[in-house]
Amino acid sequence: MLKLKVISPERILFIGDVERVIVPGMLGSFEILQHHAPIISSLEKGKVTFSIADGDTKELMVTGGFAEVQKDEVRLCVET
Repeated sequence: MLKLKVISPERILFIGDVERVIVPGMLGSFEILQHHAPIISSLEKGKVTFSIADGDTKELMVTGGFAEVQKDEVRLCVET
């Protein structure tokens, strides 16, 4: 499991456990799974998709931001 925290300047958008996250990186979308290497990446306008443990999939449109992955924790700071 990954711990995901998605925040915007206005509020916290999501905090919880997820199985995977797909984000719109500067060079294209990429997927983050458990045990992903540490990374910091800028995000472009696009769709963030994440799968919650119960099998439900959530989508969030963003206009930009950044992603940080470290030790099965994913932090997204986004503009919506």
